[in-house]
Amino acid sequence: MDLVDRLRLGEEEALVQVMDNYGDLLLRTAILLVKDSFLAEEIVQDSFVIAFQKIDQLKEKEKLKSWLIIIVANGCRGKMRTWSWKNIFLFKEDNEEEHLVDEANPEDVVMIGFKNQSIHKAIHQLPYKYREVITLFYFHELSITETANVIKEKENTVKTRLARGRTLLKEILQKGGENFD
Repeated sequence: MDLVDRLRLGEEEALVQVMDNYGDLLLRTAILLVKDSFLAEEIVQDSFVIAFQKIDQLKEKEKLKSWLIIIVANGCRGKMRTWSWKNIFLFKEDNEEEHLVDEANPEDVVMIGFKNQSIHKAIHQLPYKYREVITLFYFHELSITETANVIKEKENTVKTRLARGRTLLKEILQKGGENFD
């Protein structure tokens, strides 16, 4: 019996497995979107509860991951509508970096961390609508069509937001004196 079937039967162990499999991914998504780690954790926890309660709405079992991302994105969008989060910026702790390569020399490791932190901060300065599409497209590697489905917009809207978001991101990084071409 697969994971989705076990969820449909109400198995709490299946929910724990889903949380283990997708929790980090969904938390990173929520943090990028709402820029607050505590709020992101709350949204992800709420999303797991919603997913468990509404698992029967999932039509295609193989789309569990994207369905969970949609639930988290909707939760983030709802929070962004009800509160003003413009002055909250999340600064990722160095010990949270997981991008370090074993063979890299110390200078490369420092540069990778610096670039990731700078890009992370720059993404948080983007307006939500650009931050959302950039996170879904680049970090989750969703296609234009999938991104459009998640945010319930037309594909051309997604393409426009990606282009504008990239332009704004480049401007933010260049103003900070960081150029990663």
